[in-house]
Amino acid sequence: MAYDGTHFFGYQRQPDKRTVEGVLTKVVNRMAKMPDPAIQVYGSGRTDAGVHALGQVVHFDFPFKIPAESMLKGLNSMLPVDTEVLEVKLVSNQFHARYDVSGKRYRYRIDLGEFRNPFKRNYTGHWRYPLDLELMRSAANDLIGTHDFTSFVASGSSARSNVRTIYQIDIWRDETANEMIFEFYGNGFLYNQVRIMVGVLLEVGAKKRPEHDILRLYEVMDRKQARRTVSASGLYLAHVFYEGEDPDHPTKLPKNQR
Repeated sequence: MAYDGTHFFGYQRQPDKRTVEGVLTKVVNRMAKMPDPAIQVYGSGRTDAGVHALGQVVHFDFPFKIPAESMLKGLNSMLPVDTEVLEVKLVSNQFHARYDVSGKRYRYRIDLGEFRNPFKRNYTGHWRYPLDLELMRSAANDLIGTHDFTSFVASGSSARSNVRTIYQIDIWRDETANEMIFEFYGNGFLYNQVRIMVGVLLEVGAKKRPEHDILRLYEVMDRKQARRTVSASGLYLAHVFYEGEDPDHPTKLPKNQR
């Protein structure tokens, strides 16, 4: 499913707050004519308030047999306009949207205009200073691989380990939109990790941080030395991978780290 995160308090259900999980759970139970939350909805992972999704994956156990196409039409007829179910599949009872994830791809968009664009403010971050694209690409290479990302995780994380593997990072400039685009593909990401990594790369690109300072950040394990966290508005959960979908990167996050 896809959603515009602007008016959601994140994915995870919270009392008295509008969340993606909360809205979807109510709709699924309404379709089944059951009291909410008799049927629980499980997502591939959380997205924070203001973060968007192009390819979030969820699963639930529906009590009646219904064709996938009918489920697709039914959900979209009842969901609010800032969400859309893109595809529905019948899966085995062993499938789990979260625990079977082998990798995720996140995208971050930065508007490069001198001033904040009122029509982009909910969908991009903003950076007005000159950026050296090649410097950022060079620094991004230091993020690839398996590392302890303690310097890149915000307080409040519930992860048991800060070790993650990043397979690929792409950075390019969209001249037409006047945006810088960052894409990160890894086996899993920590709380605010993508937004902190983008902040560090922007500082490198603006020559406010040494080109290979990321190597030092691994050593110091100190979040205070990577303080910048770019805004949630520019972040998108682009794609969720499951085992067998991407044989080039088969490493799945251990269960005690998910």
